[in-house]
Amino acid sequence: MIEFIASAFLTIAMGSGAQPAHPDLPAGHPQPDGMPSGHPNVVERENTPGLDEPPPADPADVASIDAIIGAYYDTLSGPKGEARDWERLKSLFQPMARLVAARPVRGDHSGLWIMKMEEFIAFNKTYMENGGYYEREVHRKVDAFGNIAQVWSTYESRRIESDPNPYSRGIYSIQLLKDGDRWWIVNVYWDYERGDAPIPAEYLP
Repeated sequence: MIEFIASAFLTIAMGSGAQPAHPDLPAGHPQPDGMPSGHPNVVERENTPGLDEPPPADPADVASIDAIIGAYYDTLSGPKGEARDWERLKSLFQPMARLVAARPVRGDHSGLWIMKMEEFIAFNKTYMENGGYYEREVHRKVDAFGNIAQVWSTYESRRIESDPNPYSRGIYSIQLLKDGDRWWIVNVYWDYERGDAPIPAEYLP
C-alpha cells in the first residue's frame, strides 16, 4: 500500500458502568446471550449521526472470505487513466469501518494514519487512477471463530501489471464479520516492508 507518513494518532477510551449479568464475567463484558441495547460496548447504527449506508454489494463479492478479499484487491487495481469502481469498494465495508496505515515516524516511534472510507478514496484516487496501480495478494493466513475472521494478507504493489518486480510489499491485517449470508470488512490495518522490517518467511509464498 502507498507509503504515507503517519500524521494522526488515535486514543479510544470506553467507559463502562454496567454490572455483569453472569457471575463469572467482569463488568462490561459481553454476556453469553448477547449485548442488550444500551450496553456501553454497543454502537447502534440507527442512532449514529452521519453514518451512510454502503451501496448494495454484488452477492458474489461477499459470499465468502476468498471472495471479499479478492474483490478488495480487484477494486484497487487498474491501469493508468482507468477509473476505479469506488462504489464497489464501499459495498464491501461495514459503515463504521476504518482503514489504518501504521508508519514509522522518527527514531523508534510509530504512528497511525486512520481513515474513513471517503478519506481513503480521496487520498488514493489520484495516485491510483493517474499513475496506474496494481495490488495483488501473494500469501494469506486466516483465523476464524464464530462470525469473526482475521486475515493476514501479504500484498505486492506494481505500477504496471506486467512489471517483473513489485516496488512495494507489505501485510494487511483484515478483520471480517459474517452477517447472515454475507461477509463485511470491519477494518483494514497494514504496514509496508522496509529494511528494518522485512516480511517474515512464513508470510511469503
